Amino acid sequence: MKPTLSPAADAGEMDKMLSQLPVRLDDIYQAQELLAGIAEKTPVESSRALGRQIGSDVFFKCENLQRAGSFKVRGAYVRMARLSPQDRDRGVVAASAGNHAQGVAVAAKALGIKARIYMPLGVALPKLAATQGHGAEVVLHGHNVDEALAEAQRYAEQSGAVFVHPFDNVDVVSGQGTIGLEILEQIPDVETVVMGVGGGGLLAGVAVAIKSRARELGRPIRIIGVQAENAAAYPPSLAADALVPLTKVSTMADGIAVGRPGQIPFSIIRELVDDVVTVSEDSLARALIFLLERSKMVVEPAGAVGVAALLDGTLNLDGAKPGTTAVILSGGNIDPMLMLKVIQRGLSAAGRFMTVRMLLDDRPGSLATISRIIAESDANVTGVDHTRVGGSISMGDVSITVNMETKGHEHCEQVLMNLRAEGFQPIVVH
Repeated sequence: MKPTLSPAADAGEMDKMLSQLPVRLDDIYQAQELLAGIAEKTPVESSRALGRQIGSDVFFKCENLQRAGSFKVRGAYVRMARLSPQDRDRGVVAASAGNHAQGVAVAAKALGIKARIYMPLGVALPKLAATQGHGAEVVLHGHNVDEALAEAQRYAEQSGAVFVHPFDNVDVVSGQGTIGLEILEQIPDVETVVMGVGGGGLLAGVAVAIKSRARELGRPIRIIGVQAENAAAYPPSLAADALVPLTKVSTMADGIAVGRPGQIPFSIIRELVDDVVTVSEDSLARALIFLLERSKMVVEPAGAVGVAALLDGTLNLDGAKPGTTAVILSGGNIDPMLMLKVIQRGLSAAGRFMTVRMLLDDRPGSLATISRIIAESDANVTGVDHTRVGGSISMGDVSITVNMETKGHEHCEQVLMNLRAEGFQPIVVH
């Protein structure tokens, strides 16, 4: 359901509302000047394949190619560049699952500031190694970003180090908003901008830049945020017009696995953003497969949520087409081990990989019969597990688990039907 937002009644009211936000367009222009020579002006790539699916031109804003692999260096650098000499001497502390950590580490190195960064215990090893490689001290704490954040804030209070929040800070929001200015320069006729949202810093900053410039240009531009459905704090918060923390967060998109919106981003998003939608884990996996196969892009799950929403057709546009659409690929830092799991899940979700388990009589020829049926069904077996012992396996029976490549959901159903026709009772595992 679309959240209740606050549209401006006329141009005058819009101008008044924009002037009262905690971050304004001038703040973002100033951030852009600070970032000159630090943040890359990342490229924009068209996606004909996705454009054909939604009936509109689609462009990817490739922040996965940004320094340190995500947009986070923008906000982190702006925040830290504005510290006084005394604050810089005290050092900075931050918390992150990876992207903000790397952004802070890169910014700290460039500015000559000592950085201590708290990361969750299960953080992806490539993100941990990259953060340390940029010169930051890393401390592992907690099982999620929220726990690491709390510990980092405690350390800041005890040590006097400056806490660099990943999203709930006006300088951070201003830095992230520079992406919006680049989008308008690179895609002048953009009509819809789609991006992932966790705490809200990226969405809020881009919304200020895009909506303020749209007001100056005299034309509407839609801004839509996307969350993983198992880490979606914004829809209930927008509906309640208050911050509503989640009791549980569980998603492969660790970069947006935030259980509570930031107060500053929320105050902007509720006024400017047209909608916040959600996508499933299977949709995320399919989006990553799509980006790999059709766009040759390595993108982390949090960076692919916008693509997932377009593939699903879940944008709430009151029946209208999105028009020229920009999707921010916000990061490309993905653990290779996670990528293996995501690829398998994505292929399974698309009907291109299937695992089935069957109980059958333990007699010669049974496995050969199953192999023949699968081969005649034009599926390709990639792995077989043959087990005689287990709590659910009776004497004289054997459990067979077969992994196979398939050609879509209809093909999967045909394989299953052919196995059942021969008296087997396959149970789909994936």
